[in-house]
Amino acid sequence: MSSTARQDTDFSIEHKPKKRPFILSFFSSLLLLAVLLCAAGAVAMIFFLKDVTSSLPSYQDMLDHQPSLATTLYDRNGKVITQLFQENRTWVKLDAVSPWMVKAILAAEDSSFYEHSGIRPVAVIRAGLVDIFHRGAKQGASTITQQLARNLFLSSEKTIIRKAKEAVLALRLERIYTKDQLLEMYLNTIYMGHGAYGIEAAAKTYFGKQPKELGIDESAVLAGLVAAPEKYSPFRHAKNSHVRKAYVMRRMLDLDWISNEDYKRLIDKKPALVKRRNRETSSLSLDGAPYFVSYILFNQLLPVYGTDKIYRGGLKIHTTIDLDIQRKAEEIVSKMPHEGALAAIDPNTGEIIALVGGRDFNKSKFNRATQAYRQPGSAFKPFVYAAAIEQGYRGIDHILDAPLEFSNGWSPTNYSSNKYDGEVTLMTALAKSINTSAVRLAQIDGIERVAGIARRLGITTPYLPDDLSLALGSASLTPLELLVAYSAFANNGYRVKPYSVREVLSRNGDSLEQNGPSMESEISSTTAVEVRSMLQQVTAWGTGTRAKIDGYETFGKTGTTNDYTDAWFVGGVPGLVAVVYVGNDDHKPLGGRSTGSVAALPVWREFVSYAVAKMNLPATFSVPADAEVEAVSVCRKTGFLAAPGCQTVTLLLPQGQAPSATCPWHGGSSLEARSDENAPVLLLAPVDDEISAERYAMRLQPKSKPMSSDGGAPAEAETVPLPQKKPSLNEPVKLPSATADPYKKDPSQMSEMEAKYQQLLKKYKLIE
Repeated sequence: MSSTARQDTDFSIEHKPKKRPFILSFFSSLLLLAVLLCAAGAVAMIFFLKDVTSSLPSYQDMLDHQPSLATTLYDRNGKVITQLFQENRTWVKLDAVSPWMVKAILAAEDSSFYEHSGIRPVAVIRAGLVDIFHRGAKQGASTITQQLARNLFLSSEKTIIRKAKEAVLALRLERIYTKDQLLEMYLNTIYMGHGAYGIEAAAKTYFGKQPKELGIDESAVLAGLVAAPEKYSPFRHAKNSHVRKAYVMRRMLDLDWISNEDYKRLIDKKPALVKRRNRETSSLSLDGAPYFVSYILFNQLLPVYGTDKIYRGGLKIHTTIDLDIQRKAEEIVSKMPHEGALAAIDPNTGEIIALVGGRDFNKSKFNRATQAYRQPGSAFKPFVYAAAIEQGYRGIDHILDAPLEFSNGWSPTNYSSNKYDGEVTLMTALAKSINTSAVRLAQIDGIERVAGIARRLGITTPYLPDDLSLALGSASLTPLELLVAYSAFANNGYRVKPYSVREVLSRNGDSLEQNGPSMESEISSTTAVEVRSMLQQVTAWGTGTRAKIDGYETFGKTGTTNDYTDAWFVGGVPGLVAVVYVGNDDHKPLGGRSTGSVAALPVWREFVSYAVAKMNLPATFSVPADAEVEAVSVCRKTGFLAAPGCQTVTLLLPQGQAPSATCPWHGGSSLEARSDENAPVLLLAPVDDEISAERYAMRLQPKSKPMSSDGGAPAEAETVPLPQKKPSLNEPVKLPSATADPYKKDPSQMSEMEAKYQQLLKKYKLIE
């Protein structure tokens, strides 16, 4: 065949393309689809991650994050009183945690913690597949870093989005913190049941220990709680707790972190748990010094710092109270048969040493030390006598104890209404708490003067009457303000501002607030020490003799109101002044003859006896040089210099104003007594007439006249009275109603105070 023919033949043959195998085409398509899906997935993932991360905290936010920490209150000696918190958490450094606890938590939660970079990819993929097939988040794969991220910044909802956020935050946390820092944060933020957040709170809640003191088995119990605090609580589910503890210890053994001997020795050991509290710890639990803590909480801390800072800020608040003395005060008050209050103060600084407002804070939030306005009765009389001393009268001067009846029918009587002693010294009238003498002296002083000196010394109540009943304690005031006023007699004339918080420190140790003594001189030191000297007679031989404290000088005054409704004792020793109030909230009588010396004074003595044994206090009161007083031995009856037959007392008198004559009743010369320029003077009140003065006046007698058997004036006394003085009346006499009901309207009803407490809880969002 010719070449041409072959060529024609070749052109006549049809060209057919080579066929690719079907399988190859199929996989090519799948590959293309996969690429497209991956691209789409990548794009979707980018948008997903962008959406997820857009709401996450930034690196700076994570660095600035401050966990909720409990605020701790300390007493004056550094002892913990209580903690205030929304989450019971106190931060501790990693090196302050037992190494067994560190190993236990790693074994239980993340044994490869120090090896991974925040997440475990294989575990995440495995968990993701399980979640997909179960159509939701079912499988956990969280490292310690992821758990920390969730605890700090996320909720506990089980969603894929939350897990994605958790993983992103974990990676970020690993970039800005070291492993040790992350583990420290984790140990301080995990919830471990029964209100305990973090290892410090958990160690104390379950074992009463510091985190450093935890052993292998105790650490295993606590580490086992993290997975499910309620389920594995050793308090509520001991069997579950044991099973979980065994798991943790087995993990520690497998990791070669404990010896086989330790495992066998401790695996079946029962945990030595602390005694469980009757109620769960919460932000409202005031376990230590509840009346004191609520007092500073609502009057100072919350108004200044707010709820968030107090309950989440981890502040360290150093207070003024002595916790041991406070607890003793609470114990004593809880045993009283009636309600009441007890408070104590350092008169030289104003620091509150103890404050108890009732027998049981859980039953009544009404703080009777600071909120109960009650009539002090005779405990108010020292201000009447202070006003007289300030005008230049002396404790040796005289006043009448005789019946009284005013034009409107008001007729105040003595405790023993049918007994009157006639002319008595001012120191006797105060020591024996003679009502008629106090009313007379108040009329001489003037009510404005009496009220004024009470105000200057710290009586702030708005319920101060402007009539003569004030002399008998008809005011309504709180125990704390009466305590403050009495402090001026102990510190030589200074009004102190009571305070209860010494310093407030931030969680970083920065000082936010410091407080110290605030004192103002309100009466002269001469007046202060003279009145204190007279009040020392109350405890030496007057109505307050049960207040004697062996080895210490004491002063004070009893107080009792009509019908034995309220009973008081206020007084002190060098360096400490205390008040005890006893009374029913509904103002029903205390029953029997429950005077201040019967119902309140024994409580005071038990408390002060304990306090002086705990505190390093001086035995005697100081008398400053500028007081310009001298100690003079005088006759209790007449006020002249004491003779061998006198009932002798030592009284402080202004220098140069002591009598020079010896008591004419007990061996001295009446002639010398009459001619003594500093002889005691009988002070006649405007209400006194010549008949009263003649009938009840004290008489002098010649030295040769025999004394009566009771040490009083001789039967054949010379009819010569002591010098008399009737001061001019500077203000009109204001008389109280003869039928006044002092508690017809109680200015501080318990029910109102309880309601106010609930309002404060709502105001500061402590309850809904």
